[in-house]
Amino acid sequence: MHPNRLLTLCYGGMMCVAIGGGVLPVYLTTFSETFGGIGQARLGQLPGVLFAGFVAGILVSGPLADRLGARPFALLGLLFSAGGLLLASVAPNFEVLLAAAGILGLGGGILDMLMSPIVSAVSGGRRASALNMLHAFYSIGVVSTVLIGVGGIALGLPWRGVLAGIALLPLICFIGFAIEPLPPLVHPDEQRHRMRHILQLPRFYAAMLLIFLIGCAEEGMSQWLPAYTEQNLGFSKPIAGATLGVYALLQSFGRLAGSSHVARLGAHAMLASGAVCTVAAYVLCAWAPLPIVGLAAGAFSGLAVSVLWPTNLAITADRLPHGGASMFGLLAAFGNLGCTVAPWAVGVIAERSSLHVALFAAASSPLLIAVLALAIRRSDRPERISPA
Repeated sequence: MHPNRLLTLCYGGMMCVAIGGGVLPVYLTTFSETFGGIGQARLGQLPGVLFAGFVAGILVSGPLADRLGARPFALLGLLFSAGGLLLASVAPNFEVLLAAAGILGLGGGILDMLMSPIVSAVSGGRRASALNMLHAFYSIGVVSTVLIGVGGIALGLPWRGVLAGIALLPLICFIGFAIEPLPPLVHPDEQRHRMRHILQLPRFYAAMLLIFLIGCAEEGMSQWLPAYTEQNLGFSKPIAGATLGVYALLQSFGRLAGSSHVARLGAHAMLASGAVCTVAAYVLCAWAPLPIVGLAAGAFSGLAVSVLWPTNLAITADRLPHGGASMFGLLAAFGNLGCTVAPWAVGVIAERSSLHVALFAAASSPLLIAVLALAIRRSDRPERISPA
């Protein structure tokens, strides 16, 4: 096993996880036009189904990966990712597009479940730094797919051809994961903690609640940012799509910076400060006095929210270093459940009032994260459980 080559493959895998979250928001209004003027609540089902697929992929594959190894699930996840994109590219109606989003999400969920424990297994005491670096490539994947989508719109390329072209990335990664040796997800000299023991710890429930709220904070904004920028702030479709690209670019910068500075700042302080900045970005985006200020605040929220997910994973992994893929899978499932609920909830509130009000309401998620982060910072102490 070559660690650097393996990390590179994991970075590519994380970019595959990001494809749905990057390319679908760019084309939300295009999908509405293509399939007959679909309303906001119905459009909100698209990211909802995507992230429901994430949750299903994580919950089904997480416990099995600890027993059967990472490789078959990495390959399966990449096949689902490519297959979902290809099905979306030929979808004759919105219902088939929803099914394709679910398949794409299923593949992304399997990959999301695997990439973090693989990197954690080869990173030793550098988990917070390594996981922030890994998740920076999620944001880089979002930037890449947004740029491809926006470029396709600017050049007048059909969205179906763009989605089919993006399917090349998971197919390339499939070849790499087919030939590269993968590590056991728990160190061979240690026993994996069974989930029934981990679920006896109140602190683990706090971690699950945190990552659910983090998923809400990330996707409540990012899935609706292009539509909000276009329909409520009055910018053009290419600029609206590019705004999500800037959001993701700032998110990647934040995670790269977090990888370098988490040891100096402390993981709990980074979690709380990121949440407070996210609240400010949501509120300013929703009620900005000028459209350009709202656009800037929406993009800045990518930087604010950037460190929340990987830092929470790292804090939990440091306390339970032998939890294996099952632990990471359950955390990722709850995070993606938040990613499922928030875009749908924003769409429902927007249809009954406005996107301004919906985004303001969504600021409750990062506010609760800040409160919880400060609470666990005061209460955290090493947990001791016995492997079984």
